[in-house]
Amino acid sequence: MNTGARLWIIPVVLVAWEVIARGLEDSDFPPPTTIVARMYELWFSGPVSRVFLTDGAVENLLPSLGRMFGGWILAAVLGIVLGVLLGRSRTATDYVDPLIEFGRAVPPPLLLPLFLVLFHAGLTMQLATIVFGVIWPVLLNTIDGVRAVDRTYTETATVFNLSKAQYLRVVLLPAASPKIFAGLRLSLSLALILMVISELFGSTDGIGYQLLQAQRSFDGAGVWATIALLGVLGYLVNSLFVLAERRLLVWHRQATRNA
Repeated sequence: MNTGARLWIIPVVLVAWEVIARGLEDSDFPPPTTIVARMYELWFSGPVSRVFLTDGAVENLLPSLGRMFGGWILAAVLGIVLGVLLGRSRTATDYVDPLIEFGRAVPPPLLLPLFLVLFHAGLTMQLATIVFGVIWPVLLNTIDGVRAVDRTYTETATVFNLSKAQYLRVVLLPAASPKIFAGLRLSLSLALILMVISELFGSTDGIGYQLLQAQRSFDGAGVWATIALLGVLGYLVNSLFVLAERRLLVWHRQATRNA
């Protein structure tokens, strides 16, 4: 069954939701049309010069995206660098493996009180929460990817007397890139979640802050609109990442087909 044939479930669910919600007339369970109208009012009814973004969108959506991508990029850089170093040294990995397993087992939201004490409410605390939560998929996948490099590549690099920098750039990173990208994709979804969670504590702007304000003011449609917006953002970000991944790793798919 192709993708188009499976999409029929979406309008069915939306229509059923609309009918049930209008029958209940509960402000905490608004129909989809009300949610969409509230999304338009909050974020997309601005002037054409700002691509229809309202003041609320500029003040909340853009800072949130900046925090999410900032934390994700920091975690990606740290995870890849540490993953390459650890992946090339099994001895070093054996020493730090207990720390890695402990760190990845700690739920990032539980560390928010600690980060609040260490960094106080603000950008640093939010970035620390995102980086701590999303670094593990990148780190572990990079380690696995480096360890899985075919010995033939390593021996070929030795024959051609490649320097360490050349070996890293030409052999190691390209060979490990499929697993690295898998970790980056998973960490991007986690970054969106942790961005919202971090903004619920001591933030004065952002999507999470707006969600909290809507809940406190008993704006049921606003709460649902924010949740829907997060779902749309998650879908768009993931789709763009998959598109970029396919373009960057096209050589890998061709090599797999020819193998």
